[in-house]
Order: sequence, then C-alpha cells, then structure tokens
Amino acid sequence: MDYSVDQLVALLQPRAVRGNFFGKIRGIASLEQAKEGDLSFLDNPRYVAHVANSQASVLLLPESYDGKPQPNAAHLIVANPSLALGQLCKEVERERSRPAVAGIHPTALVDATASVHATASIGPYCVVEADVLIAAHAVVLAHCTVGPRCRVGESSLLHPKVCLYQDTEIGAGCIIHGGAVIGCDGYGYATTENGMHHKLAHIGRVVLEDGVEVGANCTIDRARFAETRIGAGTKIDNLVQIGHNVMVGKSCLIVAQVGIAGSTRLGDGVVLAGQVGVAGHISIGAGSQVAAQGGVASNLPPNSIVRGTPAMPLALANRYFVLRKRIPELFRRVENLEREMASDGH
Repeated sequence: MDYSVDQLVALLQPRAVRGNFFGKIRGIASLEQAKEGDLSFLDNPRYVAHVANSQASVLLLPESYDGKPQPNAAHLIVANPSLALGQLCKEVERERSRPAVAGIHPTALVDATASVHATASIGPYCVVEADVLIAAHAVVLAHCTVGPRCRVGESSLLHPKVCLYQDTEIGAGCIIHGGAVIGCDGYGYATTENGMHHKLAHIGRVVLEDGVEVGANCTIDRARFAETRIGAGTKIDNLVQIGHNVMVGKSCLIVAQVGIAGSTRLGDGVVLAGQVGVAGHISIGAGSQVAAQGGVASNLPPNSIVRGTPAMPLALANRYFVLRKRIPELFRRVENLEREMASDGH
C-alpha cells in the first residue's frame, strides 16, 4: 500500500481533518506498535490513552476524540473508525488481488448440461455437475465441487475446496470460504426396538439468500424435506454447524463454533456469540443476543439478551455467576455451624 493523506481523504471522506502528514502511508499497525509511515485507528474506548503517544502518521478517530495531532501527523475524524479501516483494507485487498479470469480452466470438469455465464470464472480442478447454473461474474476457485442442479448467483465467490451438494442455491454477492460444505445430509436416524439406527433420507435443499458470507469449514445441512434457509446479509464465522431445516433470518451474526440443531428458527438480526449451542425445534426472536458459550434450550422472545447454560436473562446470569464464586465459602460456613451445633450437644 502507498497512500497520501489526500488519497485517504478522497477514499474515506472523513468529517474533519486535523493536522497533516506529507509522506506516504505504507502500513497499518496498532496504536502502540505503529511507527512513522503507518496508519492506525481508535475503535475501542479502552485504548484512548494510547492515542496521544502513538507514532502513527495518520490516525482514524471518532468524533468524540478532541486531542491534537503530533507534528507531521494527521487525524482523520470519521463516524466509525473500524468501518473506515475496513473500507481502506478492502481497497488494499482489491489492489493486491489478481482478478479472476472469465472462462473455464482447462483442468475443470464441467458437465455438458451445466450453464456457465461467459463472465463467470471456473478455476483449476473444479467439478461442475449436471444442470448447474453459474451466473454472471461468479467466481469458483480451485478444487470446488458444485453438485447437480445447484445455482450460484451473480458475483458470488466460492473459495478453494468449497463443496455444494445437490440442489443448493447460492444467492447473489455471497462469499463462501474454503472447506465449507453446503447441503450435506442432515443428522437424522430412526431407532428401532432392536437398537438399530436407520438413516433417514434428506431430500430437501439449502438456500443462501443474497449477501450471505459463510466462514471456513462450516457445514450447513440440507433439509429432510423443504429447505434450510439462511437470510440475506447474514454473516457466519468459521467452524459453524447449522442443522437440517433451520431457518436463519436476515442480517444475523453467527460467531465461531456455534451449533444450531435442526428445525430451529432465528429471527432477523439475531447475534450468537462464540460456542453458543442452540437446541432443536425452538425459536429465537428477532434482535436477540446470546453471549459466548450460552446454551439455548427453549424459545426466546424478541430482543432477549441472555447468557449461561441454560441461557437466562443477562442481569440474572451475571448475579448467578457472582454468587457461584461464593459457594465454597458458604459450604465452609455451613460446616462450621454444624461443628458448633455438635459441640453444643445439638
């Protein structure tokens, strides 16, 4: 990267510029590690004390920060420093990335019945099976498998080694990271009286609406019948498991190592933090948030904020965790009382 302050201003459109830096920005670093020629940012208030001493030449700062820049340094005042940094990083990524070349790589295997748009790109050693539709400007990178009757929407990107099972539908502008498996069998068995587990066929599909992002090594199971659906704009982190017939609303955030059991419903804007577990056949209302490692086993009304296992309202859970630390002390007090009562002949 190689940006002047004027170029950064043109790209980020800050609300104010304080000071100036006459060199080039060639790196991005934290407030403490930045040196001359670096850009840094303040997003978390706990680090505000580090701004004044930072050696960064350009700082992205919120409107609430009123300090002055050091000599030969600039403060760009923006509404959301993290978002502004993301915008810059996206531009850097675009400059560094080699654009996908439209067409089908000679090592790819594409069924004669598949329809691949002339502007789409199919990378090395991909397999595209019968009756697949790859839309305009879609990119399917090396070693991906696209099963029969799948649909990959316009401008969607499949990173290397993504596997789409049959009948999976990917909307426009989706990103699926390496190793993700979309549309695999759901986990369903019927157990007979003799203890044998008989696999239940899953003849449904998975639908990802527009703008969904799926992290590396995620698995989203196809429905036993009908569909498993992920709503538009939902962002799924790495190593997430979503079971059969789950319905995820729009603009949800599902963080790493979450597991959602079958036939559960998530409303729009739900946030599941890392390692949350959700039981099957329940509903989590729109706007709800579940803190890390929470276990949800029953329905949650809209806008719930819960933590713990079983999940409980945040204030109650916080009190529970504080009191839990006092249990050893309570036992000691009870034991002392028992000894005192025994010595008194009771």
